[in-house]
Amino acid sequence: MALIDEITKRRTFAVIAHPDAGKTTLTEKLLLFGGAIHVAGAVKSNKIKKGATSDFMEIERQRGISVATSVMGFNYKDVKINILDTPGHEDFAEDTYRTLSAVDSVIIVIDGAKGVEAQTRKLMNVCRMRNTPVIVFVNKMDRPSKDPFDLLDEIEHELQIRVRPLAFPISSGDTFKGVYNIYEKNLSLFTTDERQTADAATVDFADIASPELDDYISAKFANQLREDLELVEGVYDEFNVEDYLRGELAPVFFGSAVNNFGVRELLECFIRIAPSPRKSPTESRAVEPSEEKMTGFIFKIHANMDPNHRDRIAFMKICSGTFERNKNYLHVRSGKQLKFSSPTAFMAEKKSVIDFAYPGDIVGLHDTGTFKIGDTFTEGEKLKFTGIPSFSPELFRYIENADPMKFKQLAKGVDQLMDEGVAQLFTSSLNGRKIIGTVGQLQFEVIQYRLEHEYGASCRWEPISIHKACWIESDNKEQLADFKRRKHSNMALDKHGRDVFLADTSYALALAQENFKDIRFHFTSEF
Repeated sequence: MALIDEITKRRTFAVIAHPDAGKTTLTEKLLLFGGAIHVAGAVKSNKIKKGATSDFMEIERQRGISVATSVMGFNYKDVKINILDTPGHEDFAEDTYRTLSAVDSVIIVIDGAKGVEAQTRKLMNVCRMRNTPVIVFVNKMDRPSKDPFDLLDEIEHELQIRVRPLAFPISSGDTFKGVYNIYEKNLSLFTTDERQTADAATVDFADIASPELDDYISAKFANQLREDLELVEGVYDEFNVEDYLRGELAPVFFGSAVNNFGVRELLECFIRIAPSPRKSPTESRAVEPSEEKMTGFIFKIHANMDPNHRDRIAFMKICSGTFERNKNYLHVRSGKQLKFSSPTAFMAEKKSVIDFAYPGDIVGLHDTGTFKIGDTFTEGEKLKFTGIPSFSPELFRYIENADPMKFKQLAKGVDQLMDEGVAQLFTSSLNGRKIIGTVGQLQFEVIQYRLEHEYGASCRWEPISIHKACWIESDNKEQLADFKRRKHSNMALDKHGRDVFLADTSYALALAQENFKDIRFHFTSEF
């Protein structure tokens, strides 16, 4: 029975958004409520040099953006919450897509002034593919924002999901008075002093028709709120938890994360309605979290979380059973039994050794270079979890060693960073040169920076004209051999030794697909 109790107590979710919507700030305020931190590091403020708790890589602190997914766990009202804070910047979308394979629900942050942006749409598509339940938090209401009803229409239209507001803002910008919590029937009053700690004035207000409301927010805003709430009840269906859990309905909250406003309402509702760990798909069957035997998969690898110790950490999501320290588990890909003497739980870069972990938990495993993204651990059963793809890169460069004395450091650095899934490495069949493929331009800068600062190696980039990389396979061995011979100058091997066709134009790719009917061209590595 204890395992079932642990499962129902857990909520594992990701916070996703377009860059600058305030995602990292929201994560930080959720940690404040959980008592995991006691003062918020102002993310953008240069006065507080600490930076956000969840941005721990040096380059993140310099740029003020998140480039890697951070994992943080804390307890709130007897619920164990695991937050995965993802990069918003589209150049790091791949890390975010993979993270979404390890969570049971998602909070989408939207900027009240800008509305739904391009990156948010893409991420919502990934959630839709998996039917992941989503909650929307409209942020920055303390600044001039769009009309709340316009925002709700935009969310419905752009993210293609029905919405139901569970909180409603009272004005925005300079006249922002607070948020009325429809779900709890109370009023949170906004004060302008910077909120660095977890306390906001709330007033229980079941009957908004009461004239007392005028005393709190003035008659003008009280009347506006009454009209707005009447409209909400008239236009939107009653909130149905089942629709939310199926990924068909998104509850919407409004607030200002930087001022710690509307965050408590979001968190209180979240712990009530968000799903506990759900079943996970594998190639052969679905794994239920309540199964006795431990299963889990690695969805992320991070090198050098502590630059002084050159350590690599593999992040494993526990899918079923109880994970125990120093117990042997089967590493399915290699067929070896492995045990872990110091598995860790996370609070951004702070780590603590744990003895047990349960479904929904994210465990850090020390890795000496043996693990890859997608690796499965079990108590003997040969399983492979699905839904953790690598996408075909969009930008390509040759990587060259800029310092002949540091050849080994460069090789090691590139090898480890590619295992992390930062980018993809291809070796050209024509000349044996190494080609790096990424989803966005910024990744080249991050790779160069990390090679220099973490491995003491320097590299330079050289241009190469490639339109698309696609993995190829065929049951027709003769045709495959013929294709590889004819396209020798466009062929490469990926890090795992699989054949990749590097098409230099979209026309060349279309022609190849037309002329070689028996060859399958894949644009994700999961096939």
